[in-house]
Amino acid sequence: MSDSINLGASEAGNAPESSLLAQPAPPEPSWLNKIFLGRDGIRAGWSLLLFVFILGVFLQGMGFLLRKTHLLPPNAGSSGELPPVLGIFAEGLPFLFTFLAAWIMSKIEKRPNSVYGLGGPNAIPNLLAGLGWGVGCLSLLVFTLWKTGLLAFDRQLLFGASALRYASIWLLVFLMVGFLEEYLTRGYVLFTLTRGLGGVYHWLFKTRHSKALGFWTAALILSFLFGLGHKQNPGESPVGLFTAGLAGLVFALSLWRTGSLWWAIGFHASWDWAQSFLYGVADSGLMVQHHFLATHPLGNPLMSGGATGPEGSVYSLAILALVSCIVVLTAPRARYGYPSLN
Repeated sequence: MSDSINLGASEAGNAPESSLLAQPAPPEPSWLNKIFLGRDGIRAGWSLLLFVFILGVFLQGMGFLLRKTHLLPPNAGSSGELPPVLGIFAEGLPFLFTFLAAWIMSKIEKRPNSVYGLGGPNAIPNLLAGLGWGVGCLSLLVFTLWKTGLLAFDRQLLFGASALRYASIWLLVFLMVGFLEEYLTRGYVLFTLTRGLGGVYHWLFKTRHSKALGFWTAALILSFLFGLGHKQNPGESPVGLFTAGLAGLVFALSLWRTGSLWWAIGFHASWDWAQSFLYGVADSGLMVQHHFLATHPLGNPLMSGGATGPEGSVYSLAILALVSCIVVLTAPRARYGYPSLN
């Protein structure tokens, strides 16, 4: 009697398991589905193509609008020195459209827009720290050039209220530069390229370091393109191009370390502000109107930077090494990216 009861209970207990095993397996995804979708949603390559298309449409529309409304003066920048109005339109509007394109992609991919670099903890402290370190490190570079006889200070050009006004205007412009260049090259594009390359590394090597490998491969590619993008600047040099690309890697290091772009945006903005406005030196071969001091380089351009500015000096490489140490030793640590990348 006892055995029969136990047997019945055993059969009853196995019934649900048997019925579950009997259920048909889910259908295999179609070949079309496999082409466009992966385990993390839309495949990274298609996402990048769609982002570039959306951003291209926006930028074409911006160009059309500026031409039709004449918001940008036709002779802006023809004097050889960039005016503030050119910086505002040339940097502010493209950043707005880059942010909007990334926001659209976040809705399509069902991700929070904050994962592309403008979220994360300690946003304001990181931004302020970057601002402080940027002007400090550039000042150290300028001081080194001056003390070694490679840079001469001529005179002060602005005084009183005029100096404060243009200092504020140019700080706003270079904040826009920081936002645009960091978000364009190390925002959505770096995140998505990391996602795609990380998937490739995981497929090839089955390693738990696939995310890190994908990130640094993407950072190398985009830093190379970031440096190459400065080639069109008048007065740019091979050392200046290499420095720009290396700076891109340092900014990627700050992104990996802090989990956001805020430190890099602050450093990028104040470094450019100190070059262009405060010390009146060329910034990757470009000069701006209404700068505080007038200076000029002396001696061998390889050492002084020449027409490129301090970024064209070999001393800038040592400064960037110092900046890397500053990031590692002082920047707060936070996780980069979306949990699916980990």
